[in-house]
Amino acid sequence: MTTPTHEFKVEMTCTGCSGAVERVLGKLKEKVEKVDIDLDNKKVFVTSSLSAEELLETIKKTGKETSYVGLKA
Repeated sequence: MTTPTHEFKVEMTCTGCSGAVERVLGKLKEKVEKVDIDLDNKKVFVTSSLSAEELLETIKKTGKETSYVGLKA
């Protein structure tokens, strides 16, 4: 079974913003397999066994406006 990848839209304007997102997700350690950030399109892809709600709450800790888009096909 493959681990799902969740897509989030995050209001990021610079690499400092994307770095903050990477830092908060990094604190989840082994619960997060992979984080891909598309700064130009303000998208964050998180491969994790955690629920979308848990990941959303974690990303919101950055203070950035964040919304859940859905599972990446």
